[in-house]
Amino acid sequence: MPVESFNLDPPPFFEPYNPEAPTRFYTRHLPHWRRDGVTYHVTFRLANSLPKEKLDSLRNIRERWETSNLGDRDHDAWRTLSKRLRSKVETWLDQGAGSCHFKNPAMANELARSILHFQNIRYHVFCYVVMPNHCHLLIRPFDGFDLEDLIGSMKGVTSRFVNKAIDSSGAIWQSESFDQIIRDEEHLYRVVQYIGNNPRNAGLPESGWNRWIHPDWDTCSWGFREP
Repeated sequence: MPVESFNLDPPPFFEPYNPEAPTRFYTRHLPHWRRDGVTYHVTFRLANSLPKEKLDSLRNIRERWETSNLGDRDHDAWRTLSKRLRSKVETWLDQGAGSCHFKNPAMANELARSILHFQNIRYHVFCYVVMPNHCHLLIRPFDGFDLEDLIGSMKGVTSRFVNKAIDSSGAIWQSESFDQIIRDEEHLYRVVQYIGNNPRNAGLPESGWNRWIHPDWDTCSWGFREP
């Protein structure tokens, strides 16, 4: 990571999280932390984007973690688990398993449209990339709007669009998404560049990339950097 990233002024609309602010925490299969006013890196994927052997591997990681963390599990332990699972999943997703609906430009464009539909009304989206079987985005919900509801709305709209196109029905997305709070500018820079370079690192032809970054960020040294 370039040293210059640590010296950049904060981009528009971004605020580092305040560790003293009230935090809400809950778990399903994954841990989730919620704070008002923060920016999240969210990854959501198609329901069939991981083959059974990969799901079994994730289940084994979780079971071993539970055995090693009996009793009260502090936030550091949960963060370690989340980081390990996310790293595995993101590597596997880039291998392109499953239906990969978003190789289809019309479907990818519909997901992109849904991501920005309530921009400046319910949230700020700072950047996103639509991959064949998953999506990454940076989003800051406005006060009064829950991250789960916002992402759920994006998923619902695109589920209906895809199902109509393929003459099917039912949810196409994995119900639970990965999300993490962006801590500071250094963390933000790393995530922005990861999102921007995801198509290249996954070996996708540049003609098929569907990525976006807030124009105000692109003009103040916070855009995607090409290697």
